[in-house]
Amino acid sequence: MNNSALAAAVARHWNDSIVPQLVEYVRIPAKSPHFDPQWEAHGHIERVILLAEAWVRQQPVRGLAAQIVRLPGRTPLLYFDVPGTGERTVLLYGHLDKQPEMTGWRDDLGPWKPVIEDGKLYGRGGADDGYAVFASLAALAALQAQGVPHARCVGVIEACEESGSYDLPAYLELLAPRMGRVDFVIGLDSGCGDYERLWATTSLRGLAAGTLSVDVLTEGVHSGDASGIVPSSFRIARRVLDRLEDAATGRVLPEVFHAPIPDERVRQAKQAADIMGVSVVRKYPFAGGTQPMIDDRAEAVLSRTWRPALSVIGADGLPSIADAGNVLRPRTSLKLSLRLPPSVDAEAATRALKRLLEADPPHGATVRFETDQAATGWNAPATAPWLERALDAASRTFYERPAAAMGEGGTIPFMAMLGRHFPEAQFLITGVLGPKSNAHGPNEFLHIPYATKLTACVATVLAAHAARAV
Repeated sequence: MNNSALAAAVARHWNDSIVPQLVEYVRIPAKSPHFDPQWEAHGHIERVILLAEAWVRQQPVRGLAAQIVRLPGRTPLLYFDVPGTGERTVLLYGHLDKQPEMTGWRDDLGPWKPVIEDGKLYGRGGADDGYAVFASLAALAALQAQGVPHARCVGVIEACEESGSYDLPAYLELLAPRMGRVDFVIGLDSGCGDYERLWATTSLRGLAAGTLSVDVLTEGVHSGDASGIVPSSFRIARRVLDRLEDAATGRVLPEVFHAPIPDERVRQAKQAADIMGVSVVRKYPFAGGTQPMIDDRAEAVLSRTWRPALSVIGADGLPSIADAGNVLRPRTSLKLSLRLPPSVDAEAATRALKRLLEADPPHGATVRFETDQAATGWNAPATAPWLERALDAASRTFYERPAAAMGEGGTIPFMAMLGRHFPEAQFLITGVLGPKSNAHGPNEFLHIPYATKLTACVATVLAAHAARAV
């Protein structure tokens, strides 16, 4: 294989075809069903999956077959199949649904406004991870252009990932007989510690999410009349959350939400911290004099990848400041997102969380926790020697630096599902969400040069897999 020619071919594919498609993809507000319950009527998910399917069918990949698979009442799924050598199968994964808009975008940017600046494509979804289907087919096209063998490759591109992939199990069950024996999984929905090497994700945290509601009145009343007698729903919510989190340190208190950290992951965290340096804790847009919760870099990596953490990500019952009268409010509702260590069972954790929050409500108030997501994390199996060699060789070839590995703090429910379906498979979970790319937040961007090199890396790893499998 001519690596220089492969890199040039991938770069042309990105510049001439993939970037224009991603620009159009960013324009479409294809919010995940959790954020757009009327997704089917609005048609945005249909638009992005049709856009991707049309592009896939045009690719110069021999034997490529593509199909939009549909199950009643579920988001559609794009499936492709490319024949190859040997008897085993590679599964390539991505998704097309997006997070909601979020506030705080630069005045000249926006979630559905694609802008290319300094090699970055700004807008929602390009990096998380609309690029995946395009990169996967570009990698295969580059290999075939040189006649380099690869195994059979199937692609699963879903449209429900940002809602917890609740539609995916039904599709996996439907497609399993067609996929056959999958012994290698490539998922392009993760992050990278910097933009200077290939990063492999070794673990993903789980998630327990839901809405905590506290009701104290049937309607709001004058605060001058009621305060001091009627308990504040906000104060009760605070007291209930104190059972879960130490407000002074942010530590999640119940041990049921913690898990031992494997020695290998501790070593990888130290290596990642050495590579990333101060950016481990300084890559975030801190306001004013805000300081990180932890200064030790290796411990910071572990805190965001192997330790539980609570975020309050939304609220109802609180009027805007401009509309806030002197009223003691009848209800406070808080949307909670509790990240879990990779090895903690999310269903059991969610049940424990509900019991914890609803038990013995202060002042006899009505306290409810309604769950909406429970996704178990994922811890990668030991990396096979052939894959470890292939990752490092690819990184040195296209980035001129050795590969690195670390856990990620986000959740990809698909990975735990795949781990159960294909217990003997090897995994390359990687992605382009590096420093300041800000997935789910304002000013999200795709680093185009990094994604281009990552595509070339995927191609060479596919070649290494086929050479090993034959």
